[in-house]
Amino acid sequence: MWIIFGLITGVIASIIDPNPVKGGVLGTIILGISGALLGGFLGNTILGLAITGFSLSSFLIAILGSLLFLFIARALSSKV
Repeated sequence: MWIIFGLITGVIASIIDPNPVKGGVLGTIILGISGALLGGFLGNTILGLAITGFSLSSFLIAILGSLLFLFIARALSSKV
């Protein structure tokens, strides 16, 4: 189920961000899962929120984490 959750959040983040995600479906899944982990970590650390299951708040945290992950990855890749 978490792979499907990652795919959905990765697709939503890819739609919000105009630059395409490299790697196709696998890249989108990795983006979504990584974003969910990053969003969950930051949400728990800063706001006391956590991804506890499939809910609207979990989706929002995962999408925001995915967008942040995209921003960080692009910033690092442009410096290389």
